[in-house]
Order: sequence, then structure tokens, then C-alpha cells
Amino acid sequence: MSAQNYHGAGLNLVKSHNLQVVLLSLLHEATLSRVQIAQKTNLSNTTITNLIAELIGQGLISEIEDNCQEPAENRPVGRPRTCIRLEPNARFVLGIHIGVGLFRIGVSNITNEMLHNRLVTFEVDLPADRVIDQMVATAEQVILESGVDRARILGVGVGASGLVDFQTGVNLLAPNLNWRDVPLREILSQRLNLPVVVDNNVRTMALGETYFGAGRGVDSLAFVYGRVGVGAGLIFNGQVFRGSTKGAGEIGHTPVLLRGGETCRCGNRGCLETLVSENALLRQADQIARRNPGGILAHTLADENDISPIERVFRAGRSGDDQVRAMLEDRSYYLGAALAGLVNIFNPELILLGGIFARGQDFFLEPVRRAVAELSFGGMGKRVRIEATSFGWKAGVLGASALALMNLFYLHNQN
Repeated sequence: MSAQNYHGAGLNLVKSHNLQVVLLSLLHEATLSRVQIAQKTNLSNTTITNLIAELIGQGLISEIEDNCQEPAENRPVGRPRTCIRLEPNARFVLGIHIGVGLFRIGVSNITNEMLHNRLVTFEVDLPADRVIDQMVATAEQVILESGVDRARILGVGVGASGLVDFQTGVNLLAPNLNWRDVPLREILSQRLNLPVVVDNNVRTMALGETYFGAGRGVDSLAFVYGRVGVGAGLIFNGQVFRGSTKGAGEIGHTPVLLRGGETCRCGNRGCLETLVSENALLRQADQIARRNPGGILAHTLADENDISPIERVFRAGRSGDDQVRAMLEDRSYYLGAALAGLVNIFNPELILLGGIFARGQDFFLEPVRRAVAELSFGGMGKRVRIEATSFGWKAGVLGASALALMNLFYLHNQN
């Protein structure tokens, strides 16, 4: 979002909209004077004065003496201006990231700073209602352990694996969990007695980066996440693009090997997911280890420690296993080819890589950048920035929190 001025329209819009406009402006600037807020929002000084007074009364913002991020030549002589800032811990949200075989629940404040979280793993063949029982119990535990006043919790954001209907809050299809038509919003709102917003988990990661991370100030962004599957979240001008049937971003099912590729779980052959997902990389690693039982990878995979198998593959590559490095570079090319197609169609300003692509960024980033630059049309791939997520392992739960914050606080009734 290159233009970070949020315009109200005085008497023509309800006061709640103008309050949200002020809050959004403060989200993007640490401190602003009343005059600066009026300029950014196109609201009168009188309207701003009244709105600020109301927000102070609600405890959402506070006044400090500061120069309000003004250039030195514009700063008043003498006493600094009174500036306005958000009170981060005035309200809170609960974020729930649902992945394949795991969920993470965290409590975050209104600037999306996570205060406390818990990770829970579960068997993927466990029925959805049993997993939801665990989520509810864990959510209550996280709230209690965080010490947050429940009355200050605005609601819950849920980023769920698979195809999700944002309007109804139903997880339509999560093939890796064997879930179909699971009414997450209805169940969780009843069980937790809080408002709930649900979307696809990778879309929530894209939303989180757009408003609270590396995507601030960016007009168009794609977040590409790899683990059991591969998905993309797409953002245009601060708005999530979901597609006509809620399925936008299924980049993992882009056909990459048109002939002779492995069968994908979707039924097609040669999908990107069969080449660069965690399981695909582990299958390749297993073949390397079998061919070289005395090699670095074989010893690393056999080493009993607490890190996951994919982290052991990355460790072997970092320890000098040339075959592992070559395999990861080869698979990065396929990822780059799919992203080149994304660039040709979507032309984003920024692509962020999450999941295993971020954890192994020292293997993926440069080969992906080269492939995108080589394969994109008209030099577009040379101009797109490709980086790892700024949130690391927190991307899923902070994305879910961002979903709640934007829909229940900053952009309430606008998204």
C-alpha cells in the first residue's frame, strides 16, 4: 500500500468508520499530531479533536510530547507538539493457525505483538470435532496463562489449511486433514463465546505481512508457504484476493512437469507440490542417503536429536553435502518457474517465502530469484523483490491474529 492515507468523509460516513480511519493512520505511523491526522484522513480539525477524545476515553490511544515524526525543518521551536499514539495493550485478539497435524494458538495485542502462545500436534486422521475440542481447551489455557483480561479480547482469527469460505467461516475442504465442510466459525464462536473470523491460513499470513510486517507500504504482495502442501496468499492494495470460488492461491497445483511427473494428491501429475513440498524433498533426500550410506546426509538423518527430518536435510547441506545442495537448487528452479508464472499473471511488488522455504532460505532464495528473473516475461522477474517472511515461525499465528485485528478492529465492516 504505497498510499497510506485513509480518507474519511466527514458527515457522509458514520463515526465508526472515521474512528477506524484514525486508528489505521496510527497503525502506520508510530506517532502523529492532530494536524497530521487531519491531513492524512481528510477530516476537519474539529472532527479529529472529537474522535481523538473518544479514542482516548476508550483507552485505545494516548498523548505524548514528541515531534510526531516531522522533518526537522517543520518541527516547532520550543516545547514539542502533543502527539497521539496507539496503546498496544488496550485490546487483544486470539490467533489460531491450523496446519497439517498441528495448530498454534497465540494472544496478540493491537499492534500484533504476540504475548503468549502454545503449539499442539495431533494425528491427521483425528476427526475434526476432536481437534476442535483440543483447540478450545488450548485457547482457554493460553488466555489464562497470558494474564490478559478476557473482557479486552476482541475476538478470534483462524487461519485454516485448505479451501475456506471467508463469508461463512466454513472449512470447505482440507484434503491433508480429511476435513470437509467443517463450520469452524460457528463452532468456535459458540464454544469460546467470542467473535470469530476464518480464512485460509496462507492468506492470513499474507495479510499479516501486509499490515504488520515486511509488506507495509507495498501495493501488491504474494506470500508463498511450503510445508505438506504449497499455497500462496495474494494481496491487492491491502485487500485479500480470494477468487470467485475461494480457491485463489493454489500454486502448489500448478503443473510443472507436464509429462512423467509424480501423481499429486489432487489426482493430477507433475504438480509443483510433488517437487518442492516437505514430503517431496524428504523422498529425494532418502534416495540420496540410500545411494550414499556413508555420506553426510545419511549420518545426519540417522542422528537422534530434536530437530525435524527436513531440518536434518538442511543441516546436511550446510555441513557440505554437495548432493543435498544440488538437489535443493534443482527443486528451487521448479519453485522459481511457478513463481515466474505468478509474476507474469499477478505482477506483485513483493514475494515472501514462508514455511520450509524460509527455514531453508539459504538454499532457496538465490536460485528462486535467478529462475524468476530468467523465466518471467519482459524483465518483470528482475524487478520483483523475493524475500523470506519477516515473521519466521510466527507467520501462521500472527497472520491469524492479523485477520482478527483487521476484521474486528481496524477495518470492521469494511472487508
